[in-house]
Amino acid sequence: MAVRAAHLRPMPHAQPTDRSHPLPTAEADGSEASAIPIGLFRACVALRDWLLSEGARLPESGDVLAGLALRLNDLGVPVDRATTAIDALHSEYTGVGRFWTREDGVSLRLFPHGEASDQALARSPFAHIYATREWLLLDLAETPDDRFAIIPELKAGGYRHYLAVPLFFTNGTNNGVTFATRSPEGFTAESLAILRFIVPTLSAVMEMRGLNTRLDQVLRIYVGDGPHHAILSGSIRRGQVERIRSAILFADMRGYTQLTASLTPEASVELLNTYFDCLVPPIESEGGEVLKYMGDGLLAIFRETGDGLGGAAQSALTAAQTALRRLDEANAAGRFPDRIAAGIALHHGEAAYGNVGSGARLDFTVIGRDVNLASRLAKLNKVLNEPLLMSKPFVDFLWGDPEPLGCHPLDGFPEEIALYRPARNG
Repeated sequence: MAVRAAHLRPMPHAQPTDRSHPLPTAEADGSEASAIPIGLFRACVALRDWLLSEGARLPESGDVLAGLALRLNDLGVPVDRATTAIDALHSEYTGVGRFWTREDGVSLRLFPHGEASDQALARSPFAHIYATREWLLLDLAETPDDRFAIIPELKAGGYRHYLAVPLFFTNGTNNGVTFATRSPEGFTAESLAILRFIVPTLSAVMEMRGLNTRLDQVLRIYVGDGPHHAILSGSIRRGQVERIRSAILFADMRGYTQLTASLTPEASVELLNTYFDCLVPPIESEGGEVLKYMGDGLLAIFRETGDGLGGAAQSALTAAQTALRRLDEANAAGRFPDRIAAGIALHHGEAAYGNVGSGARLDFTVIGRDVNLASRLAKLNKVLNEPLLMSKPFVDFLWGDPEPLGCHPLDGFPEEIALYRPARNG
């Protein structure tokens, strides 16, 4: 999570009983191994090896936290509660918190963008350790309840010591890990020495995992599921093409230019986001993939599963009808400055992913005759005053009997295209 409290002054905190082992700063200084008790050195190295090998490859980051906590207990570090706070590059949340306790195992919390998360951070130990760049050890029996917002909860849970550790990744983000114990002795100098030895490796593993997650999420957000998997699997050479049989959905807003002529850029963006909130969730809930946003329009596909039973077409039709219904509901609720209408065109054919561009700047785009046909088809929504149009190749995959609207010419296509709309009672 981004630092919002860099102005905080260092605050006094509890020190371990043995003052010869002061609490460290965030940066490892090469002396970590010297403080490890001789009899535990091999076990500590084994824990670091586990983090770098098996731990780094575990499918869930929560499993890393749980595995670390259990192994620390095996080393005599009495961890009863452990948490991580990792910065995220995501459109819906700013950070990810993972929690482990002996009683409940692992849980997950997402920190949404906005003032509430900023205020929660400012009241937390993380703001303090980010500002001071030091470890923070609190003896909870001597810590006032108003020191940090988490203190009353920790006391109610019966914890004795609470340790917060800053983790500064090489990409400039601020992250952290905390440990709490109910042990009457708290975290001893020996426990702190072990943690100081382990934490730099934990930080490196968490950064590797975090960077992979960031790359995966950013690609997913900006290019969609299918393309993002293709890119990460190595499809990044110019000219590579993947052909996919699918139902194709093309949607655009009617009168967008006129609607936004008097709006500020910020208001126009808000209008588009509200509009897409009506369209996109139904597409995704039916298994579709939004591949492109084009101003006030979008292109989505519904992949064929290979069973030949028309499942993709039926899913696309369901998504389109649900999207139009949600748009009507948003209009009725007054969520737009003026009434919004959309046209949706459905076609079935072949969509082709292709790397197009020059030099080191490529776009993973969708091309092909059937994609072009769907976009041309959407232009007839307004001409025919129909919110939802379907092509003959699309309705051939449907189970019902849509109503024919005759054959119509499309720009750039020599033959007329037979068009349909859903049956009025369907």
